[in-house]
Amino acid sequence: MLYALARPLLFALDPERAHELTLGLADAPLRLGLLRVPRVPGAPVRAMGLEFPNAVGLAAGLDKNAEHVDALARLGFGFLEVGTVTPRPQPGNPRPRLFRLPAAQALINRMGFNSAGLDAFMDNLGRSHWRGVLGINIGKNADTPIERAADDYAACLERVYARASYVTVNVSSPNTRNLRDLQSADSLDALLGRLAAQRERLAERHGRRVPLALKVAPELDAAQVQAVANAVRRHRIEGVIATNTSTAREGVQGLPHAEEAGGLSGAPIRARATATLAAFAAALRGEADLIGVGGILRGADAAHKLDAGASLVQLYTGLVYRGPALVAECILACRKRSRTASSASA
Repeated sequence: MLYALARPLLFALDPERAHELTLGLADAPLRLGLLRVPRVPGAPVRAMGLEFPNAVGLAAGLDKNAEHVDALARLGFGFLEVGTVTPRPQPGNPRPRLFRLPAAQALINRMGFNSAGLDAFMDNLGRSHWRGVLGINIGKNADTPIERAADDYAACLERVYARASYVTVNVSSPNTRNLRDLQSADSLDALLGRLAAQRERLAERHGRRVPLALKVAPELDAAQVQAVANAVRRHRIEGVIATNTSTAREGVQGLPHAEEAGGLSGAPIRARATATLAAFAAALRGEADLIGVGGILRGADAAHKLDAGASLVQLYTGLVYRGPALVAECILACRKRSRTASSASA
């Protein structure tokens, strides 16, 4: 209810300014429990070797620098994913770089991995008290040559390993030049091979094996899906996050801001993202767990991701349009779907 009242005021502001203001104003009240958020009993889920209180998580990108972990944890999520973090600080792309398309319940962003860098990111995490399931999304600096991208990912994995419940390798943002080239078969195989070997060394050092997930683009064709699935299987990557934002513009043609450069998210990419998710489910056959993200604006959308093969789901753009109540709605829908599936298989 409070968000419904505040939304017209927030939507009157520049989208990035509204984002910063919302997190800033809500941080202390949420962290101190002064704002009431609907809570529902969860349905525990096991995925990537981890136990999740419920299947609904926060997608990377909302809290890029891990500045609001304690507050966001109070919204009822089963897990949070923060980042994308890059080794060195970088400003990202020039503003404006975030655009609303309200008629389509969509966003376009070209943030470009704006990041405070690993030092500040880890300092922020060091000040947080929440100890739930935390995913950390890692990327490369914009000025790192693509042929040396693995160095950046390796540097990030080294630093975040001790604090992460799982680590997501983001090779699918459309807003860093040539980044999606890392999804090609040879490049991805080399990158995942290096990170998988590094993970084994870190596991021995820290006494625990942190799962790795790969975040993919929604535009992959059948051959590309199979190639990515082969690399995931070969290097024992535990999770695939399907999907990142889209460079396509189906469903938003003619709307204000529709031709802005960047990645499209929200309702218009729901079908494309879910189809990619289903394609990975068919290619991997349970050999990695799937996280469905893209176009979840109601509980039924979250349940449909589970139908397509996901074990978990993540929200971002839906929160902009629906507010925190969407979290509880999705938890309930996922719990109902899981119980129905369990009854049918009994």
